[in-house]
Amino acid sequence: MIEINLVPDVKQELIKAQRVRSTVITASILIAIASAAIVTLLAVYVFAVQAVRSSIDDSTIKSETAKLTNVEDLSKTLTIQNQLTKISTLNSNKKIDSRIFDVLGAVIPPAPNNIQVSNLTLDSDAGTIVIEGQAPSGSYDTVETFKKTVEGAKVEFTDADSKKQQVDMASNISITNTSLGEDSSGAKVLRFTMTFEYAPELFSPASKNVKVVITTDGNVTDSYLGVPKSIFADRATDVKGGN
Repeated sequence: MIEINLVPDVKQELIKAQRVRSTVITASILIAIASAAIVTLLAVYVFAVQAVRSSIDDSTIKSETAKLTNVEDLSKTLTIQNQLTKISTLNSNKKIDSRIFDVLGAVIPPAPNNIQVSNLTLDSDAGTIVIEGQAPSGSYDTVETFKKTVEGAKVEFTDADSKKQQVDMASNISITNTSLGEDSSGAKVLRFTMTFEYAPELFSPASKNVKVVITTDGNVTDSYLGVPKSIFADRATDVKGGN
């Protein structure tokens, strides 16, 4: 069969353009409908579904709050639970202040340099130790010996890596408030106040096998069980005209 195309080329191009236009218009209409559907669904979710969920959540919160409010001693329970969570941290950071007795046992000079302690203050915040003591009347040498003993004291300990370390126990040592007085027996004594900054390792829980080492007699370790009562005494009273 012989076919003869009687449609001019210009007419064919016009028909093809009309087809493309129709396709584009149809696609645009479909996209617009899909977009409108999506917008409608989003609007329904935001203004309807979320509103319902928010209402349900609010109702749940109110219900659970009412249950908590009715729990007896709730505030005490929560406080105890909070404290329990911090026990490990507090325990690891606490200072072993009981080592102060080991320090006294090590640094108090032996006879005849008799020193008695009437008051002892350990300030963990400032890192200082204040010792109020007394020596036999006129025993300035005894007080000086006591100071030199503290100056020469070392803290020997084992660190977290099981290595032996040694640091100076005290720094910035000072003797103040020296005056004459009378002890409980009426004997004349020389009163004084010694203040010094101690090494942090001395009372740190991270320091193990702590030992106070001095250049004279008096090494004391953590195993030391007590301090001689003879180094403690009541604070001496003032003597008129004493200085």
